[in-house]
Amino acid sequence: MVRSVGLSIELGNLEAALPMESLTIILILTATLVFYGVIEYIRHQRFLQSIPIRIHVNGTRGKSSVTRLIGAGLRAGGYNTITKVTGTFPRMILSDGTEVVVPRKEKANILEQLAIVQYCAQRKADVLLIECMALQPTYQRITEHQMIKATHGVLTNIRMDHLDVMGPRLENVAEALSLTIPKKSKLFTAEDRLTDFLEKKAQKLKTELVIAQKDMVDPLEMEGFTYFEHPENVALALALCNSLKIDRTMALEAMKKTIPDEGALRRYRYLYQDHQIHFYNALAANDPESSMMIWNNIRKMEGENKQYVVVLNSRKDRKERSEQLIHSTSKLKFDLLVLSGENVELVRAMALKKEIPNRQIVMVGQKEPEQQIADIFPQINKDAVIVAFGNMGAGGAELSKYFEENHQIQ
Repeated sequence: MVRSVGLSIELGNLEAALPMESLTIILILTATLVFYGVIEYIRHQRFLQSIPIRIHVNGTRGKSSVTRLIGAGLRAGGYNTITKVTGTFPRMILSDGTEVVVPRKEKANILEQLAIVQYCAQRKADVLLIECMALQPTYQRITEHQMIKATHGVLTNIRMDHLDVMGPRLENVAEALSLTIPKKSKLFTAEDRLTDFLEKKAQKLKTELVIAQKDMVDPLEMEGFTYFEHPENVALALALCNSLKIDRTMALEAMKKTIPDEGALRRYRYLYQDHQIHFYNALAANDPESSMMIWNNIRKMEGENKQYVVVLNSRKDRKERSEQLIHSTSKLKFDLLVLSGENVELVRAMALKKEIPNRQIVMVGQKEPEQQIADIFPQINKDAVIVAFGNMGAGGAELSKYFEENHQIQ
């Protein structure tokens, strides 16, 4: 009885605060928004159904590279393909190979994918090839099962990265990435450790799993790329192109001519006074496992009788990633650690905590690339190898661009 009286009083107050006209307006607005949302959803689904082939690329590393490789192969095979990569910088690659910038007024948002779908549908493309840009597990599910509904899913690999969102363990990352496995279609992957996990997930969704391995590509077939590409990425792209009846030789030749992502691993030979420097841009490999793989490959190519310099470019909003990279860097055999970008004092403290000697650390922060080189020059030998890890942001892209523009042709 007391509760009923209390409820009557509250309702009475609500009616006094909100006249009947205001309540009516609120209801009308709510109904209008719901109606508009339903109409937009139906419209989007029609756009999707008008695109025969929809390829959704996800994974920890190599998403942009694999997306670009697949796009090149599909265009060579005669498919009218619209490609969208997130990569270092968001780009849309049109059916003739022309690249256009994807404009952003604010931070990246998965709703951006809706506009790409509409653009693709309106141009009557045969293929929508799109890189996943979602990190949050919920958003990954929505992106695939509401926005893209792929006919072909791609999962490059599963590694320890973005642990603040998908972690803390590898199993958690795998669960998150598996949310973009499409239903009743095909999933292509180069992941070689969690294949049983992926097989079970795919079976539940009635999806066929296709595993691509790096030994499916002969070392001779890797010759001709203008940058350092991973065989497993090429094998993955070729497997998907093969499923669409594209000639392997034709697809591979097109892949070798494609424009790589800005973050692709490249080597530049740079002459500074009487010094010869080999600079490797590995800034896009910002998870520890990928960084370690690249480092080991570079050591094999360059040999042991050189001075090795690690540049770690950090961002202030990526503290956890900086900690991971310092942890992995502390296990490497290097001669000098250069800290660039933001929060270098904090990263230096992390390095010292990992028992990296202070004498091996040089802080250059966000200085111009020319000044960074001048700062570290006194400690560089005449034959040095510089490998840059971390982030393309906070000056990383500018540093890489400097070496690209000033390198010596070999």
